[in-house]
Amino acid sequence: MTHNSQNLRVAVIGAGAFGRNHARVYHQLEREGTGVALVGVMDINRERAEGLAREFSTRACTSLGQIEKIDAVSIAVPTAEHRSVAQKLMEAGADVLIEKPLANSLAECDELIAVAKRTERVAQVGHLERFNPAVVATMPLVTRPIFFEVHRLSVFTPRSLDVDVVMDLMIHDLDVVLALVKSPVREIRAVGLPVISDKVDIANVRLEFESGCVANFTASRVSTERVRKLRFFQPHQYISIDYARQDVIVIKVDERAAAALMRGEVTQAALGPAPGIVLDKPKVESGEPLRAEIESFLASVRQRSLPAVSLDDGRRALAAALEINAAISAHRRRHLNR
Repeated sequence: MTHNSQNLRVAVIGAGAFGRNHARVYHQLEREGTGVALVGVMDINRERAEGLAREFSTRACTSLGQIEKIDAVSIAVPTAEHRSVAQKLMEAGADVLIEKPLANSLAECDELIAVAKRTERVAQVGHLERFNPAVVATMPLVTRPIFFEVHRLSVFTPRSLDVDVVMDLMIHDLDVVLALVKSPVREIRAVGLPVISDKVDIANVRLEFESGCVANFTASRVSTERVRKLRFFQPHQYISIDYARQDVIVIKVDERAAAALMRGEVTQAALGPAPGIVLDKPKVESGEPLRAEIESFLASVRQRSLPAVSLDDGRRALAAALEINAAISAHRRRHLNR
């Protein structure tokens, strides 16, 4: 089945902050005449569903059964409900974009993967940073990453306190690093603790991959500043990504210039204060990551193609996050037993 010659009928399940943003983008695409029709928003809270429906000129529903026939849907309900909601929708014939994390457990991920395969549905995971223009511009630059340093710091808000900081914030960076490294994780060391909530609010993690690459992650939702940066080194090159500014800086070694300096064929004065060092800023096409994510999802729906962030990708990120939380718990037990 293809949808190239007709409007895609889309809906949003979950009328919270994430669901509102999905509805906003779909509504914007509809108004721009891109072949999308937002036919409904659903939430078990009637008042919230009706408020969102009024805002984006669509129908409010309080159960899945009330939604008219749809082609594609964004699922922005609590993580614990992802498996059951996504399964019902895929079995009803809808393609799904499931907010991160994919599920509560690897067993639930495997069930979703099996359902998507059986029903031949397009199923994408909402790892938003994969669509950040800075990340998109960096992907072609990756050769053999050796070391990552990643920071994601946020001020405290009552949002997403049903999950810890690893599932809430760090999982974004886990997905990006896993996509860049393309190697299994060999070892995890982690420490974390609750500060304001009853779940881990700050965590520091060291991953070592089978390739030999090492990645250090720091995630906090109790910071006084907002930082979203990823830096990595590969042979003769250093690359820095600022997610918020959608900015990429590349520092690389001009091996020929450095060799010429070593042989005395050119003076350091002629090469400047940093001989053989070249700074470059790749062109970044700025844009809203969520819109890019949804447009990518809808393109996969129309073309019946594998989405940019598959359920397998979502499973890998969740597996790493679960192992990290297990390592944090083990570290805490050792510390308390001293």
